[in-house]
Amino acid sequence: MTILTWAIRLVILAILLVFAIQNTEPVSLRFLTDYVWQAPLVIVLLIFFATGFVFGALALVGVIYRQRREISRLKNKPELPLVANPPTPPHV
Repeated sequence: MTILTWAIRLVILAILLVFAIQNTEPVSLRFLTDYVWQAPLVIVLLIFFATGFVFGALALVGVIYRQRREISRLKNKPELPLVANPPTPPHV
């Protein structure tokens, strides 16, 4: 199974490498203040992918922190004693 995993990783790496080699044409990004930035297309795509990854990770930080706090609270909460015979509701 490890060989299969490494084979898949190698194929993905080869595909990404070919993609990067074929997309080296310069592109121009124009900002609001008439500032123009030129860089190879693959670099621009990498920067946008990394920025999206960072924003996605930051969006999860609050949820993860809240879940960990709740888990900690539930672990420290004293357990309720178990009732041997739970009361039965009255018959009508």
